[in-house]
Amino acid sequence: MAALLYLSRLIDRLNEFVGGAVKWLLLVAVIVCTVNALIRYLFDDSSNAWLELQWYLFAAVFLPGAGYTLLRNEHVRIDVITGRLTPQGRAKVEIFGTLVFLLPVTVLILYMSFPMVWGSFINSEMSSNAGGLIRWPAKVMIPIGFTLLSLQGLSEMIKRFAFLQGLIPDPGEKRGHH
Repeated sequence: MAALLYLSRLIDRLNEFVGGAVKWLLLVAVIVCTVNALIRYLFDDSSNAWLELQWYLFAAVFLPGAGYTLLRNEHVRIDVITGRLTPQGRAKVEIFGTLVFLLPVTVLILYMSFPMVWGSFINSEMSSNAGGLIRWPAKVMIPIGFTLLSLQGLSEMIKRFAFLQGLIPDPGEKRGHH
C-alpha cells in the first residue's frame, strides 16, 4: 500500500501543478474576452479567430482542471445521500462510484477521443468559420483532461482504500484552497 500511496501523492502533485497553471489561463481568457469586446464595440470589428481563441482557452481551463477539481473535492456530488453516511460509508460509495462510473466513462471518452484528435492533427483540420483557427489544439484538451481526471480518480480510490485500512485520515474532507 505504501507504493500506491506514493503513486497517489505523485498524481496529486501533478494535478496541483496543472490546477495552478490553468488558473493563469483563466486570466488570459478574461483579457482576450475583454480586448475582443472592446474592439468589437469601439471599432465595430471582430474576428472569428479571437472568438475561437476564447473557446480554446475555456477548454484549456476546464478540461485539464477537472482532475484538480476532483483532488480538491469540489466536484458535483450527491451529498443529500452521502451526507448521512459515516466517513467509512462515504469512502465505500466513492470507491464504488469511481470503479463503476468515473473510470469506465473517462476511459471510454479517452478511447473515443484519440482517433478524433489524431485525425484533426494529421489533416490540419481548420475551423469552418472564416478566419478561424486550427482545431487540434482545442481537441487535444479532451484526452489531456480525461487522462488527468482518470489519474485523479485512481488517486482518490487509493486514498479511500488506505483510509478504510486506517492508514490515513479521511480524504473526503474538504481540502484548503490556495
